[in-house]
Amino acid sequence: MDTAAPGNPGNPGKSGHPAILALGVAQPSRSIGQGRAAELARTCCRLTDQQARLLPTLYRRANVDRRASVLLEGPAGDSDEQTFFSPAVDAGDRGPTTRDRMERYAREAGPLALQAAGAALREAGADAADVGQIVVVSCTGFEAPGVDAALINGLGLATTVGRTQVGFMGCHGALNGLRTAAALAKSPAPGSPPLVLLCAVELCTLHFFYGWDPQKIVANAIFADGAAAAVIGPATSEATAADSWRIASSGSCLFPDSLDAMSWRIDDHGFLMTLSPRVPDLITQNLPAWIDRWLGASGLARGDVKSWAIHPGGPRIIKAVVECLGLPEGAGATSERVLADCGNMSSPTLLFILERLRAAGAERPCVAIGFGPGLAAEAALFL
Repeated sequence: MDTAAPGNPGNPGKSGHPAILALGVAQPSRSIGQGRAAELARTCCRLTDQQARLLPTLYRRANVDRRASVLLEGPAGDSDEQTFFSPAVDAGDRGPTTRDRMERYAREAGPLALQAAGAALREAGADAADVGQIVVVSCTGFEAPGVDAALINGLGLATTVGRTQVGFMGCHGALNGLRTAAALAKSPAPGSPPLVLLCAVELCTLHFFYGWDPQKIVANAIFADGAAAAVIGPATSEATAADSWRIASSGSCLFPDSLDAMSWRIDDHGFLMTLSPRVPDLITQNLPAWIDRWLGASGLARGDVKSWAIHPGGPRIIKAVVECLGLPEGAGATSERVLADCGNMSSPTLLFILERLRAAGAERPCVAIGFGPGLAAEAALFL
């Protein structure tokens, strides 16, 4: 699906598009370096000597320096203590049950989401009475009442606020959430407050995989926990519009012959990811033509895009996007830095990248792009 709102891409002040008015991000207070993470992974899994020797190399190739997790214990900051994942008792041990992992999700997801959402509202200079809708994005846990109720109660939102859940969409889920939030902001219910609060929260480290499967080891090596929130609404003045990133268009494309390339499924011992080595090739084969059609609907070409927010599904994903689209040197630098600093937090990660681009005064038009199970691509155009 491709959508393009009318308006002049070169004049964001008069286009009438809903805008990101503020962003807030949050991570757990404890984090771990990648070398130590590999050591902890080895203690949990019963590996052969050869597998144990390969594990640090696989973790190092992820290009992640540090990751935060709700499962780490001890004083805030640098921590390598955790008791949730015990060493495997035999080769068939797969660790905590999905029920155990979902109980931890229910305990931890709401507070982390509240941190990000509160930061976004403070940056926007908004209060609870200004929020008419909330959109919650998550693919790493299920709980009802859940994060939506935690936001209503924790932020003091009206009990009549509209609630929408975007679930199980994977790494590009924030873009699905942005599309929904923009539509809600553009057509508010009569009498509803004008702002939409989008919050993406993921606790990826709950789904650590026991055993030896190269695809799942890659997931173990890159995923982390985090939350990010955006306040979406109208830019009410030319001055506000200059600082706001207007959501001008969104697009979606399910690549052909790709259903086995990436998946995210519920198992008895957590959620299981498959990540095929074919993913970079599928991106190279399918992304350029689709991006050109989608941008063309807004009267733009690739060369008109001044900045890019590429979801860092891994270093090879960023490299594939930059190379197949012929992007200039440095186009993926912010994505690479977020991957190194934070790991892949699934859906919040793109909002972390946008937060850094906005803070740095990145030029627009900007395109954000992410990939998820399918293999599917999602994109958003900001003016």
